Amino acid sequence: MRVDPSIRPGDLNSGLDRCFELAGDKVTSISETWDPCRGAPVYTVDGKYATRGWTEWTQGFQYGCPILLFDALGDKRFLEIGRRGTVDRMAPHVTHTGVHDHGFNNISTYGNLRRLMLEGAIPGDSWEQRFYELALKASGAVQGARWTTIRDGKGYIPSFNGAHSLFSDTIRTCRSLGLAHELGHVLMGENDRAISLLDRMIEHAETTARFNVYYGDGRDSYDVRGRVAHESIFNVDDGNYRCPGTQQGYSPFSTWTRGLAWIVAGFSELLEFLEVVDDEDLSGCGGRGLVTEFMTRAATAAADYYVDGASAADGIPYWDTGAPGLTKMGDYLGRNADPFNEFEPVDSSAAAIVAQGLYRLGRYLGEVAGATYTKAALTVARTLFDAPYLSDDANHEGLILHSVYHRPNGWDRRREGRNVPNGEASMWGDYHALELAVLLKREIEGKPYLTFFD
Repeated sequence: MRVDPSIRPGDLNSGLDRCFELAGDKVTSISETWDPCRGAPVYTVDGKYATRGWTEWTQGFQYGCPILLFDALGDKRFLEIGRRGTVDRMAPHVTHTGVHDHGFNNISTYGNLRRLMLEGAIPGDSWEQRFYELALKASGAVQGARWTTIRDGKGYIPSFNGAHSLFSDTIRTCRSLGLAHELGHVLMGENDRAISLLDRMIEHAETTARFNVYYGDGRDSYDVRGRVAHESIFNVDDGNYRCPGTQQGYSPFSTWTRGLAWIVAGFSELLEFLEVVDDEDLSGCGGRGLVTEFMTRAATAAADYYVDGASAADGIPYWDTGAPGLTKMGDYLGRNADPFNEFEPVDSSAAAIVAQGLYRLGRYLGEVAGATYTKAALTVARTLFDAPYLSDDANHEGLILHSVYHRPNGWDRRREGRNVPNGEASMWGDYHALELAVLLKREIEGKPYLTFFD
């Protein structure tokens, strides 16, 4: 990536304002036309949101987007869309025992509404606040109860693929455990055993850092520092690690760039969260120094790999670093990404996710040590909030164009005569772009820093 060393948050003001303006029309259109009996909107097909039966992991983004718009604009129409959708549709997600998506669905809805109430943006109501908090406590406990123990006695939250499967995505859903712990909640097990949700959050993060992130220490023939495996596979009978895997990437030995983005964003947010956790609470996991060391190592390795080895010059990545068509594109990392090329798609949603992670990591590390990450985040954001990624087409329901969902399964819409999908959006890409925009706008205006915790 060509990181702009002179870029400042204020340089993005016009792009952020345009993003919010366009998002308002698109969110309104979706709220007026989407039939909830279809399930959750997932990605666009010819500019209109469509569903995809896999899991309903994007419903929290559907209602989280208008909540973020209310945060940015103060327009109560968007608050009502998000609040009504949360109350009417999100309860099943609170008690969903079959997925690793609680942080996506429930922090984006109940969590954002509670945050806005605590900030005074929503009038205080003790019972409404307790409603949000009960949902968040239950969500954290249900997510924490989804557990696989590995050989060393530690463990992880398995993906929806089953007990053997550890996804990189889940590092960001760990927020549900952290927030539930902050609210004073515990998971109650057999014989009334109290299980610390903080301990489970940290154990999951440690297992992810150990097995899903590479550090260039010779682990296997494809060990490059910062490379990320989408999935790690374990033998559930004896807890032994078996091999890397992938569901949405090209191969277990290349890096699916959205998985890389989840690692950067997830670990960076957890590092911020640990700053408000008491030392005593971390003693059971080896202490603050040990925990922050492995999280920082994972976050910086993945961030460096994104900046130096996975992103095109303008901060946008192609969907997988090992995608076979990339070899036909020459020096594709040395120039701006081309979403209209004939070989491999870009993934703007990965850029939206990673930009927030890079910004948080840079802020956490400080003005000197974190400068490159902060500037990289702003460089990515400037690209996203402009053509050809920010959609100004009033007939297109997507906000951020050129997102990819599942390239191996061929789910993404390819226009007639084209070999590569492009021009479409995703609900997670739109949500994370809005979340990034809100974070940066708050920074520019000197408002409280955006976090998922208090």
